[in-house]
Amino acid sequence: MKFHHVGICCKNIRKKIEAIEEIHSVLKTTDIIYDPLQNAELCMVTLEDGTNLELVSGKVVETFLKKKIDFYHICYEVDDISEELERICSNGGVQISEIKPAILFNNRKVVFIKVSYGIIELLEK
Repeated sequence: MKFHHVGICCKNIRKKIEAIEEIHSVLKTTDIIYDPLQNAELCMVTLEDGTNLELVSGKVVETFLKKKIDFYHICYEVDDISEELERICSNGGVQISEIKPAILFNNRKVVFIKVSYGIIELLEK
């Protein structure tokens, strides 16, 4: 598993981008897109040091936002999503979404898992 990005909850993606730009040098921002399979608006922001922030708004993060939680997930890129999912779940992780294509990542497969330290997303290479 290799670190890929941090998922950040937001009510308004454009305002969150502005807030990020006040603190960080931003190299790149993707268009804001709607992913019907995730039921969310999404945008990827790449910072000067190469860190990727996935901004997520919509129903999927409403509960987090109501509790004033901005952090959503950590994403790891993996070679075989099914194999890694099985390994993590056999060690106490709980799958909380189906494996499905993600528009933001050119329809590469993703899955979300609840683990002891939060939520992780697996993104297949």
